[in-house]
Amino acid sequence: MNFDLLRRPLARRALLAGWLALAAGAGLAQSPPLPHAVEKALARAQVPPSAVSLLVLDASGKQPPRLSHRADVPMNPASVMKLVTTYAALEALGPDFTWTTGVTLDGSLRDGLLSGNLLVQGGGDPKLVVERLQALLMQVQASGVKVIRGDIVLDRSAFQVPATDPGEFDGEPLRPYNARPDALLINFKSLVMTFTPDLASGRALVRYEPPLAGLQVDESVPLIRVARCGDWRSELRASVNNPDRVEFLGSYSSACGEKIWPSAYPDPASFSARAIEGSWRLLGGLLTGRVRDATAPELASWRRTGTVSGDKAAARLEGKSLPLLEIVRDVNKYSNNVMAQHLFLSLGLHARLGQPRSGTLESGRAALAAWWRKTLPGSSLPLMDNGSGLSRSERVSAASLAALLQHAAQGPLAEALAESLPVAGVDATMRERARGVAGQAFVKTGSLRDVSAIAGYANGASGTRYIVVGLINHPNAPAAKGALDALLDWTVKESNR
Repeated sequence: MNFDLLRRPLARRALLAGWLALAAGAGLAQSPPLPHAVEKALARAQVPPSAVSLLVLDASGKQPPRLSHRADVPMNPASVMKLVTTYAALEALGPDFTWTTGVTLDGSLRDGLLSGNLLVQGGGDPKLVVERLQALLMQVQASGVKVIRGDIVLDRSAFQVPATDPGEFDGEPLRPYNARPDALLINFKSLVMTFTPDLASGRALVRYEPPLAGLQVDESVPLIRVARCGDWRSELRASVNNPDRVEFLGSYSSACGEKIWPSAYPDPASFSARAIEGSWRLLGGLLTGRVRDATAPELASWRRTGTVSGDKAAARLEGKSLPLLEIVRDVNKYSNNVMAQHLFLSLGLHARLGQPRSGTLESGRAALAAWWRKTLPGSSLPLMDNGSGLSRSERVSAASLAALLQHAAQGPLAEALAESLPVAGVDATMRERARGVAGQAFVKTGSLRDVSAIAGYANGASGTRYIVVGLINHPNAPAAKGALDALLDWTVKESNR
């Protein structure tokens, strides 16, 4: 990918505000009309232009916008808001930033027996999947701990997020995208089940991870030999609402081959404890007590004595997360909501911008606002909720998004941000979209019940790199995605109209 056009002097981004101000003035009331293909697609979807905000301009900031339609109007961007969160995190925390999960031995160790508790301190790692959790527990066992005569005590206090109903947003509590943030988030609080046909036994074998203490899962399901794979999840007739038991009352089609089903766990509050105990025992460790959350007095005591802060260095082990840059790629490519919220909370916890150091939604909003005012002082501040776009209240204008993308395009993080975006017609959330310009547009997508949105970069036929923003807020917005794809096509092919 050629990023030469993205690296221009930062002062040029100031032209964007000037161009948009002129376009909004009386002397330029006749702004360029919408491209024909965009108009037609909107008409087919029965979405009026008054529900749409569009902006296309070159990334260098040298020219006036090719297209500006209601660009200053705050709109719900859905997951396009992740651009704001991820770029702010890259700027404020740095692309090499990592999260730490700490394990401390609070007791005496002799001959493999820990007489006391094992403390596990969550640091907000957004991608503490089962393999990395077990690698950390293996470090503990390699340090000599085989038996814990006490409890495994969890410190999840780094993030303080109000408890909510996981189905509050859309009535789908078992959808993995509705997982809530947790300073000790393990495997996205999701049970991942794999179904593999075994023709010899006439059954489909069931594997699952992570191992959860106290959970029983049917080991197989009857296999039906049919010619095609239908709605295999429905045909399983799975019972997944009991936190202690997963049953399959139906069957599985042989034509489906191997399938994977991630499902949110019905009791998310107990997921981390169950996953840690299940993994500890699977790895051969013994535990006489239980896995539980730390009490408030315990947390206060540990902070006073420095136990959790790492003063007992000889008795502390640490697991490091993937670097922030890799996390940003996951967030933007695959629109992972809970990972985006972890970045947002981490801004409040770690960004040194004058606010109290705590991982709350309030501190995240304060940190992001402080970063925005410092970095993009001439642009309207977005209205943030949780930083993921999974919100009915978040708002940002196309002009503000373009200012952010232009700032990124002209700075040292240009490649990092652009390469984190889905590629039109190639991968992630854009794999099946805008195939006519495959490989030439790099955009974050957003979709809610009444929102369709894109924002990112597109390579014009002349070699010009454009910033493209399209936001649709209307009950028919999902049917109008074709209009946004047409906008990308028009931009790349540099059509006249």
